[in-house]
Parts: sequence; structure tokens; C-alpha cells
Amino acid sequence: MRRLPARLPVFLGVLLLLLWSLGPIYWSLVSSLMRPADLVADPPHYLPPVWTFEHYGKLLGATSSYFGTEIQSVWPQFKRALINSIVTSGAATIVTVLLAALGGYAFARLRFPGRDLTFALITATLAIPAYTVMIPLYRIMVAAGLIDTYLGVTLIYASAFLPLALWLMRSFYAVLPASLEEAAALDGAGRLYTLFRIVMPLAAPGLIAAALLTFLSAWGQFVVPLVFSPTLGTKPLTVLIPEFVGKNYVDYGLMNAAGMLSIIPPVLLVLLLNRYLIRGLTAGATK
Repeated sequence: MRRLPARLPVFLGVLLLLLWSLGPIYWSLVSSLMRPADLVADPPHYLPPVWTFEHYGKLLGATSSYFGTEIQSVWPQFKRALINSIVTSGAATIVTVLLAALGGYAFARLRFPGRDLTFALITATLAIPAYTVMIPLYRIMVAAGLIDTYLGVTLIYASAFLPLALWLMRSFYAVLPASLEEAAALDGAGRLYTLFRIVMPLAAPGLIAAALLTFLSAWGQFVVPLVFSPTLGTKPLTVLIPEFVGKNYVDYGLMNAAGMLSIIPPVLLVLLLNRYLIRGLTAGATK
């Protein structure tokens, strides 16, 4: 009990952090389970007076009504946007991790002129705001015919997230003992064989961490797909959900229901791979 006053600031800090982090999620969940009339009640309801799943039903295929007007399901649009999010995020993750795995090993183990300078210039791009390159990047994509294509969005994501993944993998390779590679070389193993059969299995936590960070970053993107994915052909969930605004009303319940469903994939990934993320991010901390 004597130590309680000393720990009180820590407890309060953790409580504030939880409220800050989980408060919006709680409010979205509650709002997604309220009737339209309860969403605009004054004072607001912090728990649904009457629990309803009509917003989820409309999102997943059912129809509903609003003041006598029948509202069609948005499942076709939601399904298309969900597929787009999975495809672009997954493709960007594969490309980024593959390049980071190879490039990180080159920067950590190989000796070539300008190695440190090149790596410093690549990682320095992390400090460049995305808005400063949006217009020239848009002109490049228009000239290349890559607007509203999976390839165009994937290339943009990969170029944006590769520097962080490259830095992470270089740090992870740097702490692996070089004696394993030297022993493999003495046995006649080539550089690529050593990389894919010996080094990469040991660097699996770093690869998973890089993949998880890339996927989460790509999944939550809004500005890039808003500009480069103008149609439903490649539009992800982050752009579709704010469009659930009718001519005469804003469907807050539907937006919150879609938001709750859209966070399920990244939450599951974080819960399943959290230990690898921590190991990957702390690589090199004790070297």
C-alpha cells in the first residue's frame, strides 16, 4: 500500500492511454448497434436503448428503410472495396518484403562503393511528406497509364514503405552471426543459397515484422487511394466508407458498422503476429 501513491501517476497514464485508444472504437461499436433515431438523440446515448443489427444487415446484403424510404444494400460496393484493400495491401506487402529482404542483406553484408551513402539517402526519404510529391507522382502515373490500377497503387505503396522495411531488415541481418555464413561458404554454398536457406529462416521475425508494418500501413491509407483510385475498380475500404453519405442524411450507423468490420483483418494479424513485431522492431537494440 505504501507504493500505491508512487504508482498512481503510472496507473492514471495507462488509463488515459486506454481511453484515448479504445474510446473511439467503443463509440463506433455502440453507434453501429443503434437505430438511426437513437444516433441523433439529445442527449446522446452511451449504450444502445434498443440493440439493432440493421446496419450490419444492410452492409452484408439486407435492405432497410429510413422514414419510409427503402435503402438498398451496399454489399456489392463493400465487397468490391474489401477485395481491393486485400489485393493492394497484400501485393504491396509481398513486393516490399521481398525487396527489403534482398536489399537489407546487401546493405548489411556486402561491400560496395557508396553503400552507406546510398542507404542513408534511401532512409532519408522517410522524412519527406507525401503531399510534397503527390502532384509530380500523379503526373508520372498518368503518363504511365497506371491511374486506377492495382499495379499503380502497389508501386506507390511499395516505394513509400520500402525504406522503413529496408532499415528494419538491415538491422536484423546485422545482429545475425556472420560465422554461420562463413561456415556455409566453406562447405561450398553460394551466396544466394546461404541467404535463402540459412539467413532468411533465422531472420523470419524481422521479415514478419516488416510484412506486418507494411500491410497495416497500406490497409490504413486514405490520401493515396483517394487520388490514384478514383473508381470502385480499385477503391479500398478507407475511401468507400466516407462515401456512405446520402443526399439528405449521413448514415452514421452504416459508416461505423463498416468501420468495425474493416478493422477485423488488421486486428487479427496484430494479435497473431504481435510477438514477431516486437522482436523485429527491437533487432539491433543490444548490439
